[in-house]
Amino acid sequence: MNIKFLKSKINYTGAVALIGLSLLPTLVFADAAVGDSFVSLGANLDKNQRNAILDELDAPETAEIIEVTNAEEHKYLGESIPKSKIGKKALSSSMITYPKPGSGIKVDVSDNINYITESTYRNALTTAGVTDAEVKITAPTSVSGTAALTGILKAYEVSNDIKIDENLKKVANQEMVVAQDIQQSVGENKTDDLINAIKVQMSQNMPENEDQVRNIINNVSQEYNINISDNQVDSLVNLFVKMKNSNVDWDKVAKEASKYSKVAKDLGTKASDYLSSEQGQQTLEKSKGIFAKIIDFIKSFFAN
Repeated sequence: MNIKFLKSKINYTGAVALIGLSLLPTLVFADAAVGDSFVSLGANLDKNQRNAILDELDAPETAEIIEVTNAEEHKYLGESIPKSKIGKKALSSSMITYPKPGSGIKVDVSDNINYITESTYRNALTTAGVTDAEVKITAPTSVSGTAALTGILKAYEVSNDIKIDENLKKVANQEMVVAQDIQQSVGENKTDDLINAIKVQMSQNMPENEDQVRNIINNVSQEYNINISDNQVDSLVNLFVKMKNSNVDWDKVAKEASKYSKVAKDLGTKASDYLSSEQGQQTLEKSKGIFAKIIDFIKSFFAN
């Protein structure tokens, strides 16, 4: 047997298969049915607090209950906020219920969550790949709510029998912290627009390096008159560089961002209009030509 020929044939087949797989849409295998609920409870709640939380969440008897530990909170938040702010107890709790596909994400935050807002949770969830969910978040006492996202994502993993990429979970938690800091300066609506517009721009023109990420952030903030500090720009750059290098489904993220922000929706519409224009169609044809050349190159490479 010609080992060299066999190896080349295997490599060629693998390369073609890899290209084919890259063109397939992302598949989601969800075990949860419409109406199913999953509850995440802080591991340090006492019995009375657990019962009170379940009553407040209006959790059905059929809801599956999981626990979130303080160690897990530190694992995903430790790179974003001081350990002292995370604390030594896991108290924040949440419930995720599955609506009909296409319903989007709805977040209800109790008065005991005194720092993280609904839009911040929602945006972080879309980054992690969640598209349809009804989420309730609460705690037995007044807390920041920074730990709640860990519980929501853990419940999402259990309910769908999947494992969210560890880096993606850290990025989602970092986004939550960065966004909330910016909200203190410019408000919830402008922060929502800023974060989502950057996501859409990243999906349309993926930057190659940190400088290009910074340019996107500066251009978006200037175009929509959202005044943020240099430190906040640096925080966003750090966040989106990590996001760029994580397993983010950018098409899905941009689509979800356009649902919740008028600015992001306008950016998406502009891109769609461009692709429908004569110039846009010419660009697409050029792209197809480039892709065809890549295929021809691979074929010729393995043929030799």
